[in-house]
Amino acid sequence: MNSTEAALKERIKELTCLYEVSSIIGNANVDLIEDMLKAVVVSLKKAFQYPESTYISFIMDTISISTDSQIGNALEIKSDIKIFNKTKGELIAGLSGADSKQINFLKEEQLLLDNVALKVGSLLERIEIQESEASLKRQMEHADRLGILGEITAGIAHELNTPLANILGFAELLKCDLKLNGKATPDLDKIIENAIFSREVVKKLMFFACEMPQEKKSINIVPHIKNALKLLDATFRKEHIKHLVLIEEKELWLRADPIQLTQIIFNLLMNAIYFSPKEGLVIIEAYQTEKNIVLKISDEGKGFAKDDLEKVFQPFFTTKPTGDGSGLGLSVVHGIVASHKGTITAENNLEKGAIFTITLPKD
Repeated sequence: MNSTEAALKERIKELTCLYEVSSIIGNANVDLIEDMLKAVVVSLKKAFQYPESTYISFIMDTISISTDSQIGNALEIKSDIKIFNKTKGELIAGLSGADSKQINFLKEEQLLLDNVALKVGSLLERIEIQESEASLKRQMEHADRLGILGEITAGIAHELNTPLANILGFAELLKCDLKLNGKATPDLDKIIENAIFSREVVKKLMFFACEMPQEKKSINIVPHIKNALKLLDATFRKEHIKHLVLIEEKELWLRADPIQLTQIIFNLLMNAIYFSPKEGLVIIEAYQTEKNIVLKISDEGKGFAKDDLEKVFQPFFTTKPTGDGSGLGLSVVHGIVASHKGTITAENNLEKGAIFTITLPKD
C-alpha cells in the first residue's frame, strides 16, 4: 500500500470515528453518562494508526475510563476537557512502548483528539445546564407550594384565633363563678389547658405564615448562639450528645427580631439533639459574607429520605413518631427566616446526618 492510500485510509478511519462519536453523543442518556464515555473512548481507539498499541483514557473528577492499562513509559498526547471554559478533565491517547523513531502519532490524530474532547465538553455543558434548570424548577415549585400553604395557614390561624380566645376567656370566667363547685373545676382546668395548647399551635401556624409581629433591631448573633447552648447544656448531657462550635469571629451583626432569632436556634438545636445517636456530634457553625450571616447546624442522625427533603418545611409534616412532635417546629423556622427575607435549606451530610443552612441578610 503506497503512502497516499495509507493516508486516505487513516482519514476515513478518523471521519468514521467523528461520525460515531457524534451519534453516541447525540443519543446520550444523562443517566448512562459513563456508558456513553466508554463508547467514545472505544471508538477513538479504533481510529488511530496503531490501534493494537494505542490506549485511550478519559479522566475527570470521579470518572476515570480507559480502554487498556496505561504504561509508564508510553508516548502520550492529550486534549483538555473544558466545561464553560474551565478545564475539568482530559482525554489521553497513548502508544504503549512506542519508540518515536519507529512509530509516532500523526498530527491529524492530535486534531481528532481535540475535536472529540470539544464534543464531549459541549455535551457535559448541556447536561450541567439541564441539571441546573431542573434544580431551579424544583426550587420554584417548592417555593410556590410553601407560598400557597402559607396563605392557607394564615387563613386557618386567623379563623381559629378568635373562637379560641373566646373559649379561653369564658372558661376562665366560668371557673371564677364555680370556685365552690369542686367537681366542675378540674373539667374547666382541662378546657383551659387545651385551649392554651391550641392557641400555641395557632401561634406557630402564624409564624409559618409570617403573620407574627416583629421587633427588629441590630443584634450580634454569637452570644445568642452561646446562650442557647448554655440553656440546652443539660439536655445535651442527658442525651449523651456532644456539640462543637465553629465560630471564628466574636461579633456577627445582623438586623433581626431577637426573640424569633432565638426561636430559630432553639428549634434547630432541639431537632438536632432529637435525631442524634448516643455520643453523636452536633456542629454549630456561623460566619459572614459581604451581605449575609450564615448559620449551619448539622447532626449525625439518620438524615432525610429523598422524598422527605421536599416536605420538611411544610406544616404538620414530621418524621418523628406520633406524639413526639406536632410537625410545626421546622415550618415555624421557615416562616421566621422568610419574614427576615432569608433562606433556609435542608440537605443530607455527605457521610451521615442532616445539615440545615440559614442565610440571613445583615440589613
